[in-house]
Amino acid sequence: MTKKIFHSILSVALVVLFASISIATGFLYEYYNATQVKRLTEELDLVADTVNEVGVEYFENFDSTVFRFTVVDPDGVVLYDTKVNASEMENHADREEIVEAFAEGKGSSARYSITLTEKTFYEAALLENGNVLRISVSRLTVGALIIGMLPAIFAIIFIAAAFAGVLSHTMAKKVTEPLMQLDLENPAENSTYEELTPILTKLHKQHKQISEQMAALRRSFDEFEQIVSSMNEGLVLLDEHGMVISMNAAAKKIFAVSREIKGRDFLLVDRTSKMSRAVWSALEGEHSEYTEERNGCEYQFTVNSIKSDGKVLGAVILVFDISDRTFAERNRREFTANVTHELKTPLQSIIGSAELLESGLVKPEDTGRFLGNIKNEATRLVSLINDIIRLSQLDEDRGPATESVDLYEVANEVLTELEIPASKKLVELSLEGESCVINGVRRYIYEIIYNLCDNAIRYNKDGGKVAVTVSKAEGNAVITVKDTGIGIPAEHQGRIFERFYRVDKSHSKETGGTGLGLSIVKHAVAYHKGKIQLYSTEGVGTEIKVIF
Repeated sequence: MTKKIFHSILSVALVVLFASISIATGFLYEYYNATQVKRLTEELDLVADTVNEVGVEYFENFDSTVFRFTVVDPDGVVLYDTKVNASEMENHADREEIVEAFAEGKGSSARYSITLTEKTFYEAALLENGNVLRISVSRLTVGALIIGMLPAIFAIIFIAAAFAGVLSHTMAKKVTEPLMQLDLENPAENSTYEELTPILTKLHKQHKQISEQMAALRRSFDEFEQIVSSMNEGLVLLDEHGMVISMNAAAKKIFAVSREIKGRDFLLVDRTSKMSRAVWSALEGEHSEYTEERNGCEYQFTVNSIKSDGKVLGAVILVFDISDRTFAERNRREFTANVTHELKTPLQSIIGSAELLESGLVKPEDTGRFLGNIKNEATRLVSLINDIIRLSQLDEDRGPATESVDLYEVANEVLTELEIPASKKLVELSLEGESCVINGVRRYIYEIIYNLCDNAIRYNKDGGKVAVTVSKAEGNAVITVKDTGIGIPAEHQGRIFERFYRVDKSHSKETGGTGLGLSIVKHAVAYHKGKIQLYSTEGVGTEIKVIF
């Protein structure tokens, strides 16, 4: 802006300078011409009076370096000239000033030279003797005068341009300095130029509107960042070139990103062929979806394009952890297969025994044994169904109302009920500790302690021990069931709480049980927001702690 003002002022100054020089030169030249004509007339009158009295002899002693005098008779013949021999001059009868003087007593004219560098002024007067006296003088034309004055003109222009440049710079700076000091953050508070008031008022309104929009945008961005950062799902935003715009913490963990990658090509982060195809398809406006296992987890990758007015502006990648769903589906299939198998086994035994009894092939003395087998298998079947129902209730969190439950009291009830099975294996039962009251479902607490103690007896050695301890530790209630049984191999310890999982399937029929006891324990403990700790050494024994 300063340069434009400077150039404008300088240009105006130079134009005014040239115009002034031209106008002044023209006026001065015209004034000089008028003065010259007046002087010629006065000089002519003076000499004419003298010639009328003295005659042409007046010019014999006449000496003038400025004016030229010529005497012409009525026929146009030059009788005398102060500069040239009269006999050598041509007839002047056609000269404008001569013709006019013979006609009106006075005549005047002006003529340019052949080169146009000089202009000659003529004044003529009729003498008393009938001849015409003419006076003339030559002067330079305007063009010639300007050419002659060029050095002076250039000097004046140079000095004037320099002065105009300095003045223009000062004026431009003086004009723009208040503008540079305008407070655009508060346009309404400026009072530099009254003419700027409408613009500053409009700027103030726009500034206020922009500030409000920026504040709303920041709030929206902060909300977006908070929502995205708290998402369990991975979220990645890409621009139309596949460069990363944003990536939340969950996505960084999934893609194993440890540093800032904003502005980098996402395909340098994930080089898998599936992801490459999905990203390029999304940038072409298509939808892609696939599942893949990473770091022991099952993920679903959904890649969609981001469009506006039909144009693809980028892509969004959503990553869902479907491990639980996959695991649940796998467990459902395994559970269905296991339940089918576990139900078929006792049913086939019952059907087989019943068919033998029905056919009469069983000896009378063996009838009681077959009927006992049917009863045992039916009891086992009922237990299995009851355990499945309990697990279903625990899975759906459809437990009964909670109450105050004394863990020591429930443990004592369980050991009392298990005295007979324990005595058959010569297993010694013991209970130690103190009263611990928690808020829970008494029946579920009973199931937890019962199943842990029942397993400890089933998988114990003859003459072994099962010790149950109820204690308090760091504000928690702890039940510990410790046995001296066969122990659990290390490779099986992570799976014993799965449904129907048995360490040694070949001895499952011998030990009895449905294979759901520890799974019920796991779900019942989870229902009470507790946790289980397992310590076991093969051939030495097992210790399980339940912490509420």
